[in-house]
Amino acid sequence: MADPAANAPIAMKEAVLLSNLGIQPQQSGFSFTHVTMESEKYICIRETSGSNNVVIVDMASPMQPTRRQITADSALMNPASKVIALKAVVQGTTNDHLQIFNLEMKSKMKSYQMPEAVVFWKWISPAMLGLVTQTSVYHWDMEGTSEPVKMFDRTANLSGNQIINYRADPTGKWLVLIGIAQGAPERPSLVKGNMQLYSCDQQRSQALEAHAASFGTVPVSQKYSLVYVITKMGLLFVYDLQTGSAIYRNKISQEHIFLTADAPSVGGFYAINRRGQVLLCTLNEQTVVPFISQQLNNLDLALALAQRGNLPGAEALVLPKFEVLFQQAKYKEAAELAADSPQGSLRTREVVARFQQVPAQPGQTPPLLQYFGTLLTKGALNGFESVELARLVLSQNKKSLLENWLGEDKLECSEELGDLVKGNDVEMALQIYVKAKASPKVVQMLAERGEFEKMTKYAQQVEYTPDYLFLLQKCLQSDPQAAVNLALQIAAQTPPVLDYNTITDLFLQRNMIREATSFLLDVLKPNLPEHAMLQTKVLEINLITFPNVADAILANGMFTHYDRPRVAQLCEKAGLYMKALQHYTDISDMKRVVVNTHAIEPQALVEFFGTLSREWALDCLKELLSVNMRQNLQLVVQIAKEYTEQLTAESIIKLLEEFKSYEGLYYYLGSYLAFSEDPEGQVKEVERVTRESNVYDPERTKMFLMEAKLPDARPLINVCDRFDFVADLTNFLYTNNMLRYVEGYVQKVNPANTPQVVGALLDIECQEEFIKNLILSVRSLLPVEPLVEEVEKRNRLKLLLQFLEHLVNEGSQDPHVHNALGKIIIDSNNNPDHFLNTNPYYDFAVVGKYCEKRDPNLACVAYKRGQCDDELVDLTNRNSLFKMQARYVVERMEPELWVKVLPPENPHRRQLIDQVVSTALPESKNPEQVSVTVKAFMTAELPNELIELLEKIVLQNSAFSGNPNLQNLLILTAIKADEGRVMDYVNRLDHFDGPAVGDIAVGSELYEEAFAIFKKFDQHTSAIKVLLDNLNAVERAEEFASKVDDAEVWSTLATALLASGNVKTAITSFIKANDTEAYEQVVTAAKGEDCFDELVKYLQMVRKKVKDAKVDTELLYALAKTNQLGALEEFIASPNAANIQSAGDLCFDQSLYEAAKVLYSSVSAWGRLASTLVRLHQFQQAVEAARKANSSKTWKEVCFSCVEEGEFRLAQLCGLNIIVQADELEEISDFYQTRGQFNELLALMEAGLGLERAHMGIFTELGILYAKYKAEKLMEHLKLFVGRVNIPKLIRICEEQQHWKELTFLYTQYDEFDNAATVMMTHSPSAWEHMQFKDVAVKVASVEIYYKSLQFYLDEHPNLLNDLLTVLTARVDHTRVVELMRKAGHLPLVRPYLNAVQTSNIAAVNDAINELCMDEEEFETLKISIDTYDNFDQIALAQKCEKNELQEFRRIASYIYKRNQRWRQSMELSQKDELYKDAMETCAQSGDRELAEELLQYFVEKELKECFAACLYTCYDILRPDVVMELAWLNGMTDYAMPFMIQFMREYSRKVDNLMDEKAERKVEADNKEENAKQAEAQQNMYAQLLPPALPANPAWGAEGYQMPPGGMPQQGYMQPGMQPGMYQ
Repeated sequence: MADPAANAPIAMKEAVLLSNLGIQPQQSGFSFTHVTMESEKYICIRETSGSNNVVIVDMASPMQPTRRQITADSALMNPASKVIALKAVVQGTTNDHLQIFNLEMKSKMKSYQMPEAVVFWKWISPAMLGLVTQTSVYHWDMEGTSEPVKMFDRTANLSGNQIINYRADPTGKWLVLIGIAQGAPERPSLVKGNMQLYSCDQQRSQALEAHAASFGTVPVSQKYSLVYVITKMGLLFVYDLQTGSAIYRNKISQEHIFLTADAPSVGGFYAINRRGQVLLCTLNEQTVVPFISQQLNNLDLALALAQRGNLPGAEALVLPKFEVLFQQAKYKEAAELAADSPQGSLRTREVVARFQQVPAQPGQTPPLLQYFGTLLTKGALNGFESVELARLVLSQNKKSLLENWLGEDKLECSEELGDLVKGNDVEMALQIYVKAKASPKVVQMLAERGEFEKMTKYAQQVEYTPDYLFLLQKCLQSDPQAAVNLALQIAAQTPPVLDYNTITDLFLQRNMIREATSFLLDVLKPNLPEHAMLQTKVLEINLITFPNVADAILANGMFTHYDRPRVAQLCEKAGLYMKALQHYTDISDMKRVVVNTHAIEPQALVEFFGTLSREWALDCLKELLSVNMRQNLQLVVQIAKEYTEQLTAESIIKLLEEFKSYEGLYYYLGSYLAFSEDPEGQVKEVERVTRESNVYDPERTKMFLMEAKLPDARPLINVCDRFDFVADLTNFLYTNNMLRYVEGYVQKVNPANTPQVVGALLDIECQEEFIKNLILSVRSLLPVEPLVEEVEKRNRLKLLLQFLEHLVNEGSQDPHVHNALGKIIIDSNNNPDHFLNTNPYYDFAVVGKYCEKRDPNLACVAYKRGQCDDELVDLTNRNSLFKMQARYVVERMEPELWVKVLPPENPHRRQLIDQVVSTALPESKNPEQVSVTVKAFMTAELPNELIELLEKIVLQNSAFSGNPNLQNLLILTAIKADEGRVMDYVNRLDHFDGPAVGDIAVGSELYEEAFAIFKKFDQHTSAIKVLLDNLNAVERAEEFASKVDDAEVWSTLATALLASGNVKTAITSFIKANDTEAYEQVVTAAKGEDCFDELVKYLQMVRKKVKDAKVDTELLYALAKTNQLGALEEFIASPNAANIQSAGDLCFDQSLYEAAKVLYSSVSAWGRLASTLVRLHQFQQAVEAARKANSSKTWKEVCFSCVEEGEFRLAQLCGLNIIVQADELEEISDFYQTRGQFNELLALMEAGLGLERAHMGIFTELGILYAKYKAEKLMEHLKLFVGRVNIPKLIRICEEQQHWKELTFLYTQYDEFDNAATVMMTHSPSAWEHMQFKDVAVKVASVEIYYKSLQFYLDEHPNLLNDLLTVLTARVDHTRVVELMRKAGHLPLVRPYLNAVQTSNIAAVNDAINELCMDEEEFETLKISIDTYDNFDQIALAQKCEKNELQEFRRIASYIYKRNQRWRQSMELSQKDELYKDAMETCAQSGDRELAEELLQYFVEKELKECFAACLYTCYDILRPDVVMELAWLNGMTDYAMPFMIQFMREYSRKVDNLMDEKAERKVEADNKEENAKQAEAQQNMYAQLLPPALPANPAWGAEGYQMPPGGMPQQGYMQPGMQPGMYQ
């Protein structure tokens, strides 16, 4: 059975289900109080469960709703934009507060507080809100800051009405308010409709009675002019607005519909039902016109609707009407009908052709122009119409009309139209190609016009890749320069569509050297390594053809990656010797080229030699001299002078001497050497050389200058200073009494060498006064450290005293200055203690070291001041100064120093300790020194020595006797080293840190001492912890707690008892301690030991101090465990913070159901209460609790318990609330079935069908249960609810349960027609039905099922086989069907089918029908079949017919032979049957002269004269006249042959006349052609005289591999940057 919904004129679909978006309905479902939809754009839902939210569903993307946390009573989305209006009641009043928000801008647009409540509001336009109160109607403009404006007061007829709508006409001049009210008392179920119509212009109202109103736009589809009427019950009525005709009605929703909104974009509407389904209803464009024309039989309405909405299905309606108008010559009306035809069904080529064939009447507009004019007034033309109109217009030379129509977009642009226009207007054609997106044509035209940049941009915009290779080749043929531009455009693309080499080859193939060079120079500018081959190529082609161009390219230095050896060879061949030299890398090549000095610029050659190595340069010079010395000598000398330093003078001289070129030697040496006789100048030169040169031997030069004893010592000073001969210089100058040069050296030349000079002077016993003055003259420039070192080395420090004091007075802080000064003071014993203690600048280590052997005490002073620990310790050890060492170490207070002096391996440790204990520490008054010393002893692990030290400090009267730290340390050291002394120290000392020391004693397991310490210092808690944790003396602890009676002590004792498991005593102790801190542990322990009586007391105590929900909760549980239900209820009634739910859960888990019932009842925990009541077998109360809980889990628990106990009525009540949840349905069904309660389960499911929230799962599950347990109800159920069941699931069940008829029905509804057909054939007794099978058969997808069904019908229902074949005709392979029937031997059975499908002209069908015709002797039918359908084995059929005893069949055989050009067989068969006319026609059609003459001979032999004459007439074209005359004359039939001969003579005479006429015409044509040729030649000679003489060809053009350019010489005007004019001359 076909789906009726598929053929309905209205299509319904679920746009979205609100509950799937996470939007929960109200208790009674969705309603207009929470859902609004002002337009097809948005749905606005107000959520009130939980937090207040407004959910906005954008219908463009409904699965992505927007949720805003907004508190409002009502929300309206603007019908056009993302603007929302909100309404909320002002607290404490009945007034409403209105706000308008822009959601996109996230800003508030307007706000206003109404003076009265708004009972209805609506967007009456995208910018205007209509507000209806109990008494009046207001308009509030969204824009600006205006307040709501009162429009009119409500009339009395609307009093007490519920307002359901408010509308305004598009002009805003008419308003209508619509309300509904309850009907009269006698008919209370009737809903009465009232309206108030208001005119803004007249300011008057009129009361009307109606339920709906609209100003020309009742829920009307503007797209199709249809009226949709939707009722609350879900009924849809569709009417045509123009005629008022009813089109369709149906129920579109099983749920109540409370809201609708127009959907003009799709020509339908949205409807929302209480279940939250958003249904979209639209016109089914494919079926509506056939539905109206066939089902309603309203052809006029069908045609009008099709034209109005451009709908399909009206082709059969408009064509007859068009034919009538055309036959009546009403061409304009026919054109209008064609223009308005739906889907353009009449705007075809055939219709245009018919208008073209109609001749134009004089004085009237041609029908074709009427047709096109009508179309243009109606809209735009399609493709072929545009072409035909353009062809017509261009033929009349009215191009301007085309331009106007193109500008108005009246023509559909196509490539064919562009081709047509191109011959008249190229610009217009280009415009058409662009609009038609004919990219190849656009690119081709832009390329032809040379607009390559536009072409490239266009190709990129439309993402089209042109055939650049073809375009470039075509451009090369017409415009080479344009081809270069195109090539550059191609190369500029990323990546290039053609590689550079391919483009270059295209230019070179046409010998376009200049163009190729121009292209390559542009694209190779980046100078990339990968372009090396192309760089070589551009240089190569120019070096061969235009060397001057190549020279310019090389001179520019554009390229660096080309093949240099190859280019060098070509440069040499081209005479560019300098470029060849620059590129060759082999010396032999250079020597070969360099001798061409006549063609090389000398200066360039000189510069080139500067780039060669010494050896290669000399070889090239030698080559120059050997080839032509006279010509090249001057050049060689110039090179030698320029590069003497690199080549060396010796090599140059040797080279010139080798060639005996004394002239060259003269020129070279004359320019190189310069002579002078001025002595002063010689000295200056010597001084300069010694100062600047580095190539002389310093020792020899020094000795030479000393021996020369020059009066000016500067050369010697230069040598000695540069090569560190300072001592020799000083000796020489002092010995030769040149002291001023000594002073000048140290003052001006090198002051840093003054210490060496002073040392040398002291060694040669120079006067101290001179030395002192020399030092003072240098002063601050003098380095002090080396000077002191030099003087101290010679034990002459006092020499520097004056110098040093001078520096000190100047403020010098240099340590070397003060070190030297200190050493002088120490040696002179000039109050050294004062210097050592007060001077801050000397180096303590250096001076101390200096004093060690002179006075150890002074050394100690320096070391102590500089904190030189190691040096001081070493010094005191060596000199047995232990008291000084002890005092220093104690005063130093440095732990690292103590580590150094107290190691066991120090042999002096004991002496040091004795001095520390006896002297240093007792003398100290600094507690920090004592502390550091004690720590050092501890670090050195010297406990006994430490005890000795501390006893002396602490126990004896000293400044530190009462020091707590020292007392602590003494006790701790005793704990560590001598435990026997600890108790004594505890009793004797009072100032130590008792708690800390006690803890350490505990850690050292001195528990009694620790207890004594804690007790002494009143640390009761610590003391009892020692008793409990360490001494394990519980009784002593209890006695001690009773004695001190301290809460903290009791608490500690309680904690210990609790940990040991003595819970009851511990709880008593906790109560005494009034301690609530550990109540959680107490509760846990009490629960474990079941001490709930004590726990109640304890928790009551805790509750007085602690306000914690957990305490109250545990108290509740304890009361429940002790079965104190009265106290429990009393506690619940009193103020408390208990988590009653948690307590109830605990009681429930412990099976304390009565207590749990009390607890759950108090907190309205209906779910848990229901579970508790189930355990108490109070099922009625459990159901009530479950209803309040409204939870699936609770409903299931109660339901299952009721089923177990046989309370099926209560179980059904629960089950109805479960099965509406699709996820829970399967579980409850399985539960019932496993317990065998099938009838109860069926009753539950049947009851569930009537629920408002009934879903597909319920219908499906009921179908499954019917299939299993009540098969007789299954089919009825499926037919009623097939649209609401899960068909695949039911298919599986029906298959398992073998319900074949129902399975067939399901397969059909699920569009699985293959399976449906298979089931019907396999289980035909129960599943097959002929009409149903036909409907299914035409829809199956598998071809094999067609043939299985044919076999099935052949076997079981042969009388219905032709009926089945009728519907399968278009789907089966007719050849296969014929084979199937032939094999079964039932071919005659399907004769009607074969006749019906013979129109397909299939060989098998034709053979079968022909066979049946022969069997049934239907020769006329056979003849018609043969003539009409030629696809069969004709020869085989002819052979069969030839053997048939009936003459008509043999005549058919002859006919078949004739059709297959078997002329002789056909003729012989006709002769045999004396069918002479057929034989003559066969001969005439064959065109076989021999065959015709044989037949003519046959007629002569048989003396059939009439037949002889008839044959001459029939075979006139192929018979030879001589044969005819011969046969007629010999056999006396001349009279019968004479008509033939007369006709033959007339025909041949006419042919001769025609030949003569043609010959004369050819002669005239040849004469005209010769005359034209002579005139053309004369014209050509006249132009040739104006041409200049030809120029001689360049010899290079004939080089191998290159051809001369067309025209005999290269094109002029080509030049690249860097080239000189005339390069191509």
